[in-house]
Amino acid sequence: MNLQPSYTITEATKKLEYYCAYQERCHKEVTQKLKEMGMIPDAIDVVITHLITANYLNESRFAQSFARGKFSVKKWGKRRIINELKQRHISTYNITLALKEINEDDYRNTLDILAKKRLDSIKETNSQKRRKKLADYLLYRGWESHLVYEKITNLIK
Repeated sequence: MNLQPSYTITEATKKLEYYCAYQERCHKEVTQKLKEMGMIPDAIDVVITHLITANYLNESRFAQSFARGKFSVKKWGKRRIINELKQRHISTYNITLALKEINEDDYRNTLDILAKKRLDSIKETNSQKRRKKLADYLLYRGWESHLVYEKITNLIK
């Protein structure tokens, strides 16, 4: 027995317009939402085509907004942003475009602030262990390894 309400294409389109207007979405999220609503593949194509045409759905805009947000709010490095965008099936072209949203000076300054703040919170006294803890933290957040090790060399003597 199917307990899920069924939607007409018009109803689904309206619902997804609100969904996309609320915040930027990628194609994968929208497709998933339509599948959860029980829409058939042909109907999904019709709704997505409408959303793209009406500019509710724009992969470039999504990627740029995602990169800006994750960098400025969560302090993610470019590696993590790239990986997350790839998981959302964003094209290489749009990923490159998105990374241009991050100012290089801001990027370096953020890494500096993040590294110093984290280092202050590491209670370890052994300098090798301190280096490892700081490196693990920064690498997990997606900062490029050459920048991480350069920063650690400058901070921990």
